[in-house]
Amino acid sequence: MRWTVPGDADYDERRALFNAMIDRRPRMIASCADAADVAAALARARADGLAVAVRSGGHAVAGQSSVDDGLVVDVRPMRSVTVDPARRRARVGAGCTWADLDAATQVHGLATTGGRVSTTGVSGLTLGGGSGWLERRHGLTCDNLLAVELVTADGRQVRADEHQHPDLLWACKGGGGNFGVVTSLELALHPVGPLVLGGLLLWPVDRAGEVARRYRDLAPTTPPELGSGLVLLTGPPEPFVPAHLQGRPLVALVLVWSGDEGTGTDVLRAFRALEPEVDLVAPLPYTQMQSMLDDQPGLRQYWSGEYHRDLPDAALDVFLAVGAARPSPLTQHLVFPWGGAVQAVAEDATPLSRRDAAWITHPFATWVDPADDAANIAWVRGYRAAIAPWAAGGTYLNFIGDEGEQRIIASFGAANLRRLREVKAAYDPENLFAGNQNIRPLVPA
Repeated sequence: MRWTVPGDADYDERRALFNAMIDRRPRMIASCADAADVAAALARARADGLAVAVRSGGHAVAGQSSVDDGLVVDVRPMRSVTVDPARRRARVGAGCTWADLDAATQVHGLATTGGRVSTTGVSGLTLGGGSGWLERRHGLTCDNLLAVELVTADGRQVRADEHQHPDLLWACKGGGGNFGVVTSLELALHPVGPLVLGGLLLWPVDRAGEVARRYRDLAPTTPPELGSGLVLLTGPPEPFVPAHLQGRPLVALVLVWSGDEGTGTDVLRAFRALEPEVDLVAPLPYTQMQSMLDDQPGLRQYWSGEYHRDLPDAALDVFLAVGAARPSPLTQHLVFPWGGAVQAVAEDATPLSRRDAAWITHPFATWVDPADDAANIAWVRGYRAAIAPWAAGGTYLNFIGDEGEQRIIASFGAANLRRLREVKAAYDPENLFAGNQNIRPLVPA
């Protein structure tokens, strides 16, 4: 194990997170190569009375993978991936990113539902649920979680699967990093790629109303092999964007077809009938599709999200109007359809509730200058207030920062939350792992 403390040459590099708004200074960072290192780090935290944060990808928008004057358990050295193509399973080290996992599984033409940003940590995304392009066909990442190995608050090394500690496995399928420090995960894989039919369709923003309404009507009726999203964005200065659209507000459809190419071409014809000004949808490697939305690190971030049972015209009008007023050209305003395999999972099979949601909207504010913090945060909060009449309650917690306990309660639902609190009491009764979307242990009456 390697310890990093203030004053070390690489301290600032090792404590830096994806969100540049977060500037926390831990007392020490423990870079852990295995479960024994994790247990030793937790023992040190208990002995010194230090708060604990767990660091993998570092993408949590509220900076929950670091802590001021506490101890960061950094699992990034655990980067191994072992693929069993015959059983369609992968054993994934807790420090892996989705780029690591996708590169290993695509050698065999396999994948599991993964994040839409390749630098996101596998463990953090999975523990929080795991939304991605394959979800309507293969479920959320947590629906594909077969086993998890972790170190509990008291230093025990535990494997949770369907035969041992099944309560802990259930809690890890969306209950976040509340129950221990994950050292590896076992995930189910599915035939995907290595080529998929994917990319962007782009229109000038004056077509946004027409495109959004047609997309809303089409997307839920498409086969589950289609992953998609509608995005309001600013044309980037990239070669694939015509010069007259660069720096201009645009509406885009992101389309990912993971089935037979001929069938996919037929399905996508309905979207192409809207005559996009730019059509970038073509056969491409799945790994390239997985990194298409990657942001550079070091930008300032503030996000939120809402579930919706439907998106009537009035709700779409709010989505588009607020999106048109986004204060930063780096900001994206997104909507994704659920349904398919996401809704096929029983409400109590994982901690995630509200699987009947048809849509998720996701204001994704990104900017550079700290002087613009207030304006961008206000934009996200303003969207939540404006869309509230059409919100279904709850949200996908990986899409949001620290929005208070009531948001957590609403996202799990009363029955699932009580069960999570019981599991928390069994494995972390003193709430050592509080640096997350926190679930407090249930105290017996």
